[in-house]
Amino acid sequence: MTTHIPANSSQDPNVNPAHDIVDVQTTDCCIVGGGPAGAVLALLLARQGISVMLLETHKDFDRDFRGDTIHPSVMEIMEELGLSDRLLELPHTKIRRLSIQTPEDSVTLADFSHLKTRYPYITMLPQVKFLEFITQEAKKYPSFHLVMGANVQELITENAVIQGVRYRGGGGWHEVRAILTVGADGRHSRLRNLGEFESIETSPPMDVLWFRLPRQPGDPEGGMGRFGQGHIIAMLDRGDEWQVAYVIPKGGYQKLRVAGLEELKKSIVEVVPEFQQRIANLHDWSQVAFLSVESSRVKRWYHPGLLLIGDAAHVMSPVGGVGINYAIQDAVVAANVLSKPLKNRQVQLNDLAKVQGQRELPTRIIQAFQTFVQKRVFAPVLTSNRTFVPPAFLRLPVLRDLPGRLIGLGVFPVHVKT
Repeated sequence: MTTHIPANSSQDPNVNPAHDIVDVQTTDCCIVGGGPAGAVLALLLARQGISVMLLETHKDFDRDFRGDTIHPSVMEIMEELGLSDRLLELPHTKIRRLSIQTPEDSVTLADFSHLKTRYPYITMLPQVKFLEFITQEAKKYPSFHLVMGANVQELITENAVIQGVRYRGGGGWHEVRAILTVGADGRHSRLRNLGEFESIETSPPMDVLWFRLPRQPGDPEGGMGRFGQGHIIAMLDRGDEWQVAYVIPKGGYQKLRVAGLEELKKSIVEVVPEFQQRIANLHDWSQVAFLSVESSRVKRWYHPGLLLIGDAAHVMSPVGGVGINYAIQDAVVAANVLSKPLKNRQVQLNDLAKVQGQRELPTRIIQAFQTFVQKRVFAPVLTSNRTFVPPAFLRLPVLRDLPGRLIGLGVFPVHVKT
């Protein structure tokens, strides 16, 4: 069970926070960030009776245009937890292949139907529903504690070891003392900044605008990309609506804003003519979400007492929609490696290094794949007004299944061992 210590209890005399602390709580593992990586890690640890506190800065899980793709790799993990059938009872759609369509041609970028799995498709499920499902499952275990509206502001460091965090919320400042603190707080990770982790960054050639338009009877199912002259649009089937990504050259957002919404709508219809009537549903810039595409990874994922996973450790490009799935695989490996040390109440630096050791190579491979697609497929479209001709390598039979496997299952299989 998570224990609560009154704020006036005896503490290390060297610790003198600059805030009035409402209370001090202790737990085995404090996870900062209630996204897919943090929620799944919390569930995996709680199942083993490990005391875990999950801190989420927002008061609910509902965020616009978060990733909604659950790949076969994650569905297999859900199956190992006995949750896959119940998860698929939630309203969802399935994407069995990703294709690129031009005015003259069509080519498959990734086909999941040939994967050797019970789940040869991408499950499109709103992330808010997935997170609610996982945290409700975790609440069945008494060692799990979720705090919403917990805005983590500081790391607690003693003798060069991270001992927990201080957060604001619930009427004041709170402390959480933990054997291990995990930063799973996303691409703008506060823990990554507080820990002064060094990042290696790349420069993707694009940014993305997200918006939604209605689906109509007769529309195709699944996911597809439309390539026009200088424009790329990706369309993801969300049942009664399309989630649409309008890909633009890096740094081109302000130019679009100056040109105006009507120019944006016109260019969308040029690439997807069947949106001619329904584009009227897009009537204000507030309906358009801007994503600055980044790709990076920290050199070392850990400090004594602190581990980063998911986007906090490696920010993914949206190519292939793999971010959620690699983050959850990080969580599974972290639980596999760290459960025993946490039960023994002693997590060593080499335990944290083992997590990075198992996850760094798959991360680097998928980021290299994303960079290849961005440079060889996307960049030529965005920087030219010529009609896009799919590269010859996309038609090679030997490569037919490789993107599907890489996107759908990852580089190496990850399984729940505990």
